[in-house]
Amino acid sequence: MLDLDRFQWISFDCYGTLIDWETGIAEAVAPILASHGIRSSRAEILALFADVEPRVQRAGYLEYRRVLRRVMVLIGRELGFQPTESELACLADSLPDWPVFPDSVGALRALQSRFKLAVISNVDDDLFAGTAEALGVDFDVVVTAQQVRRYKPSLSHFHTAAERMAVDEYAWLHVAESLYHDIAPANQLGIASV
Repeated sequence: MLDLDRFQWISFDCYGTLIDWETGIAEAVAPILASHGIRSSRAEILALFADVEPRVQRAGYLEYRRVLRRVMVLIGRELGFQPTESELACLADSLPDWPVFPDSVGALRALQSRFKLAVISNVDDDLFAGTAEALGVDFDVVVTAQQVRRYKPSLSHFHTAAERMAVDEYAWLHVAESLYHDIAPANQLGIASV
């Protein structure tokens, strides 16, 4: 069991942890597929996204807005259609409106009364700004992929966060949904995680 008294900072991954990215992705992509006569389940859409997004990110750093455009290109290629310009932009355009998990705002406000809060995320600054409004919390530190020019699981996010937070790993707790993107790098650096 974690001793919460030791922590000064709690950092969060955003999408998948505070924000329901699965619903956001599925609701952005499903109508486009349907307009091309393709019926895919939510699970199929998410599996396809999970397959193509890392391929785009491994090819070298691009702003996340451009990553999402390329994801749609690859989805179209995989399913045999050519996305229109507006279809290419659907994920990035919808991202600031992806739903907040029902308990996120209340939990963040309660935690902020006791801890300093940070977000460590694989997005662009402008995309996170829209999400930050929905979360309604002023984070003490925000580290994005755009700022470090890499994508998690790169340790760059965590090193930059540590510098900005001016905290050692003993007083830092990282909260995230993804074992690959967040928990593994946090554990590698000796940062407690849940």
